Order: sequence, then structure tokens, then C-alpha cells
Amino acid sequence: MSTPEAGDEPGGENVTGERPEAEPVGVTEETTVHEEDVELERTIGLVGGLAIGIGTMIGAGIFVFPGLAASEAGPAATLSFAIGGVIALLVALPTSELATAMPRSGGGYYFISRTMGTSYGAVVGLGLWLGLVFASAFYLVGLGHYVVAVLAEIGVSITGLPVGPHVLLGLLFGIALTALSVTGTENTASLQNVIVVVLLVILTGFLTYGVLDATGLFGRESVPEAFFSQGQLPVLSTAALVFTSYLGFAQVATVAGEITEPKRNLPLAMVGSVLIVTLFYVVTIFVATSSFGAERLGQFGETAMVEVARDLLGRPGAVLILAAGLLATFSSANASILSASRSVYALSRDALLPRWASRINLQYGTPHVALGMAGGPILVLVATGQVEVLAEVASFLHLVLYALMCVALLVVRRRDPPWYDPSFTIPGYPAVPVLGAVASAGLIAFMELASIAIGVAIMALSYLWYRYYATDIRLKGDV
Repeated sequence: MSTPEAGDEPGGENVTGERPEAEPVGVTEETTVHEEDVELERTIGLVGGLAIGIGTMIGAGIFVFPGLAASEAGPAATLSFAIGGVIALLVALPTSELATAMPRSGGGYYFISRTMGTSYGAVVGLGLWLGLVFASAFYLVGLGHYVVAVLAEIGVSITGLPVGPHVLLGLLFGIALTALSVTGTENTASLQNVIVVVLLVILTGFLTYGVLDATGLFGRESVPEAFFSQGQLPVLSTAALVFTSYLGFAQVATVAGEITEPKRNLPLAMVGSVLIVTLFYVVTIFVATSSFGAERLGQFGETAMVEVARDLLGRPGAVLILAAGLLATFSSANASILSASRSVYALSRDALLPRWASRINLQYGTPHVALGMAGGPILVLVATGQVEVLAEVASFLHLVLYALMCVALLVVRRRDPPWYDPSFTIPGYPAVPVLGAVASAGLIAFMELASIAIGVAIMALSYLWYRYYATDIRLKGDV
């Protein structure tokens, strides 16, 4: 099977009507039936799609980033999250149109490879896989921090370990979530739905109380502080840091091949999750900085929201937010591991990774090998425990993907191939995809140089892998 070229129709034919030039050799008839013709089952509905988007995004933005963001940008961190939400929306709209025309697993990789060509698709696809690996590791480290905080709240301290307890706990949860995903997408989606519903109920009640307190209706005064206390430039650099919080909507696209009624549910899930989560982020930072002030909030680090809840509601509030933080970081990691495996699955189906990586477990209907190829690197990165670096590298790789998805929409609209028939078309074309591409690329300039260097190195290695492995495979017609 040849890797896809620009203009290839999602079903396998290109715009000229020709089939791909080579089928994989060395594959038995039995494996062809079991691996080539078996598609992932569509078991995720609208609620499940929203749960993946919201559940992935709401964990980092509310329970890991407030302290880190406040220390960088002060109260203006609220604006940083708002900027991230606007950029995410500018990308979610073009992605929704592409997804309804090509509702297949792989998300941005699939869209770009079919519209811009294999080389772009390879770099983006491999980058997306590794970007989700970095994001998953970031979420698991945050989950570990929250478990440690819960244990500390009940008087349990973990000492004498060769690594930090949050790292060890992140590793254990990474193994458990990968194993859960192997047993079936429906199991993972059902768990995600329950977690997100409970989480939103807790957060809505807590933030409502916090807003009433911050506005003085309960007789307290907010901490007086200049909005741009750290200056204006940190607002953009902080937006680049916290953009990891907005990766969830694109993860809906990576499981598009498992979404029911994709032409309706994909755009609703992607756009809806961005709007809902942005509102929660902005209100959260407002409540948090009003409670303590940005400088003190920054001193609390990854579990700053626990101290905000303790300040507002005492120990019951701290326990409540600890529980919510566990649910949120758990759901973020859960959805990210699922999405990372689907990126591997899509790359393997197109022979950009070894063909055996797309094997499907016939008992559970899940790509078990792809899950292993996602879970393994995630555990390696969790062991580093570097929260901010993991977050920014994930943001970098996704911002490159987002910019190219906007360009892909411009390219496919201009070419207008006969197979391109989306059920959802974006308003404001071409301004929206142009702004989405420019904003995504522009935000990269405000990242730390180390994060950019790691991201560029990953993209360069991805291209070299494509030139050395995938091009050679295509020329041989082998897998």
C-alpha cells in the first residue's frame, strides 16, 4: 500500500480515480482480513466526543496551570487563557469542516496528508503522535501531584523513593490507563463521560461561589493588584505555555473514525468543547487571583487551586477541589493516551510506521500495539517530571499541526476535489483559517527556546524517518 499523496480521496482513490499503485506484499490473506479490512467500531456519541474534548482540556487549565500562569503574567493570566481560547476556536472551526469531509482516525495527520501530500503528513503525523505523548506525560505528572496532595491532606507522606512520589504515581497511572484502553474504546469513553459530568458539577458550584466572593457579595475584598502587574509581553508567553490546555478539541478529531454520526457530532464536539472550557478557564483564573493575588498564588505551584478552595471554603473546599483535580488530570491523561494511540494507528495504516502497529485486538476491537507504542514513550517522559517543558513541547508540536490544518483547508478549498463534500462549512472563509494559521504560528515565537529546539528536533527527526523509512517502503511497495 503506498503512502498517501496530496489529493488522495479518503476511501483510497485519488482525484484521477486511480487506486494507490502498490498493495502491501508479504501479508497473508488471514492478516489482510484481520488487519486491513477491520475498521475501528463507531461507539463514541456526541456526549462522548464532548467528554473527550472537555475532559482533556479542563484538567491542565484549571488544576495545574493557575499557579504557574499567575507567577508569569499576574492577574493578566486571565487574558492569556482567553487568547488561547480564541486561537483554539479559530482552529477548531476549520478542523470541524475537514473532519466532516474525512471522518477517519488520525485527525490532523489524515487531513494534511490527504490535502498537502505525504511529506507534510509524515512530519505532522509523527509530530502529533509525539506531541500527544508529551501532553499525556504532562497530565500524568499533574495527576501524581494531586495524589500526593490528597495523601498529604490525610496525613500520609511518601518518602525514601528513588524518584519523586508524583513521578512514581504518574507512572503507575500511565500503565493502568493504557491497559484500560486496550479493553475497549467504549469502556474508556464511558469512564470519561462519568468523570466529566461529575467534574463540571463540582466546578460550577465552586466557581459560582468564588465569583460571588470575588465581587464582594460575601463581604470579602479582592486582593488589589494591577492587571498587568508583570507587564504585557508575559501575557503572550504565558498564552504559549498554557496552550497545552486547549489540545483536547483536536483529540476529538483523532478518534473521528469512532464517532457516531460524524457529520453532526464532530463539529459540535470540537467547537462546543472549546467554548465551554474557555469560559471555565477565564472564570477560574479570575477567582484564583482575586483570592490570593498573583504572586502568592504562584508560590503554590501545580496545586494552587487547592489553596484557593481552602481559603474560600476551608478544609471541605480543599478536599472537594482535590477530588476534582484528581478527576480532571485523570480524564486528561485518559483521553490523551487514547488519542496518541490513534495517531500511531493512522500512521501505520499509511505505512509511515511498521504495518504491525495497526493490528487490532479482535477480542476488544482496539489497536493494542498502537496503545503500547503510545504508552511506552509516555512513561519515559513521565519519569523526567519536568512539567513546564513537557507542556511547552506539546504546545509547540500542536501549534504547528494547527497552523497546517488551517492551511490544509485553504488548499483543499482551492483545489475543490470531487470527493470533498463536508457537511459543515466554516463561516468567515477565508479569514478564519488565515487568522488561525497566523495566530498558531505566531504564538510559537513566545515560547522558551529550549522547548522550541526540542520541538524542531522532533520535526526534523520525523522528516528524516519519512525520507529513510516511508519513502523507501513506498518505492518498494512493501510494508
